[in-house]
This record gives sequence, structure tokens and C-alpha cells, in this order.
Amino acid sequence: MWSPILSAPYGRDLELAVFDEEGEHALVFPCIRGREGWRNATTGARVDIRPTHWRDWEPEQAKARFDKPLEGSP
Repeated sequence: MWSPILSAPYGRDLELAVFDEEGEHALVFPCIRGREGWRNATTGARVDIRPTHWRDWEPEQAKARFDKPLEGSP
């Protein structure tokens, strides 16, 4: 279940997403909220996005979601 971005906790691995008129667009890597903004939890690199929602990063579930083949592909 996604939560509004304003309630995102600091210092935890989170899955971020933007919800727009085209649907849900989730990042494929975990992010951490810091005082200066969002960082990639793996590399520490700054992530310049404006997410609208978050949920806890669960590696196995995230992998399953992002490893699904696109419709119409072999």
C-alpha cells in the first residue's frame, strides 16, 4: 500500500513512486530520505525527483515487480 510522500520517514530504505494521469511510476532502486532530499540507498547518489508516494522497500517483492516481462514481449 502506498502512502503520501509527506509522511515518508527519514533514514529508511523506501520505494518511491510518482502517480500521474498515466498511472504509477515506481523507481527500481531503494531511496533514503535525508535533510537535503532523496538519495539512492545503494550508491548514495542524489536522486533529483519529486515523488508523490512511498512504501517500505521489500527487495524480493520489488524484484518480482520489475522482472515481469512487458505485455506483448516474449
